[in-house]
Amino acid sequence: MALPKAVRRLTPDRVRHDPRLRALALGSGLIPPRPMHSAGEAEVLARLVHGARRVVELGVYEGSSALVLCQALGLAAELHLVDPFIDSSGWALPAGWTATPAATRMVMRRAGRQGGPSIHWHIVRSQELGRSWAGGPVDCVFIDGDHSPEGCREDFEVWAPHVAGDGAIAFHDARDGLADGSGGIGPTAVVNELFRAGPAPWEIVEEVDSLVVVRRR
Repeated sequence: MALPKAVRRLTPDRVRHDPRLRALALGSGLIPPRPMHSAGEAEVLARLVHGARRVVELGVYEGSSALVLCQALGLAAELHLVDPFIDSSGWALPAGWTATPAATRMVMRRAGRQGGPSIHWHIVRSQELGRSWAGGPVDCVFIDGDHSPEGCREDFEVWAPHVAGDGAIAFHDARDGLADGSGGIGPTAVVNELFRAGPAPWEIVEEVDSLVVVRRR
């Protein structure tokens, strides 16, 4: 049983953010994954993958958005979770925020007991997996891993060829500087350059908070 929210709020920051204690509490179910998306973003992601056969998430962390995807996908679907669990770029997470594969696996294992898609783990850099991907066409790729401009752009370049003709790619943290948006410098720069600068093979079809969804024209 998860600890009440009021108790979690009273926990000192040095304890609440300690990676080892978080991993133990997360893995045992005492605390939920740290929320990394807004309610509006969760609604779009769930709608985006409804009826999908194969979905890939790049950047899993503690599994908050993976839970959204898992709950929206059917029993026959595949959910591929990709994360090296090492933020080597230093762009994706605040200093000291780390996650462990074992704890996040436990989060998803508990979700899987309630029914859902088959979950496939890839503890590797998303760019490396994208270059060697042989898992078949992907209906949706959620890019939320390496937040450096170079890493985010490479994620798009290596995964876009694997997206089905009617599929979509969603970028998280990609609306920095917009009046109704938020995000990070890297993903925002990539989205602005690739999809806002002029006509391109892919176009923006939906935006909310920090999330940008693109499809082929």
